Amino acid sequence: MTPEELVELCRPAASLIARLGTEDPAALERALARLDAEQLVAATLMAAAEGWLTPKEAGGVRFGRLSKACEELGGNSLDAVDMDGPASGPHTHPRGEVELCIPVSGQPRFDGRDSRWVVYPPGSRHVPTVTGGRMLILYFLPGGLITWG
Repeated sequence: MTPEELVELCRPAASLIARLGTEDPAALERALARLDAEQLVAATLMAAAEGWLTPKEAGGVRFGRLSKACEELGGNSLDAVDMDGPASGPHTHPRGEVELCIPVSGQPRFDGRDSRWVVYPPGSRHVPTVTGGRMLILYFLPGGLITWG
């Protein structure tokens, strides 16, 4: 598995995100849930096991960037985190945020939800938190926009 192959597997989701937008989170979550994401989930787990998916660490959260916002991903950036608690602080999503949540151990929930796909609308703000276990999360940021603090 290479970073380029993982990005390629993310293209169907990125295309849906670009087409539908994040303004109606429930509608986008339903559309994403209809995608066959098993190959993407398996590839993400493999990338984590190979050690290159989340090479950086801060505050107990491992993370890594797969792609800056680009046309190939419908204008989204693509990042990954590996976490089992809260992130270090809040952030805001100027154009929204979309997560693919992949359980690694326990029965993890992301921000209190056990959904595979979680969508936040434009202007939303949160402190990302995983409870009940450990989770890998791929997250798409429309326009690559995020505001920390």
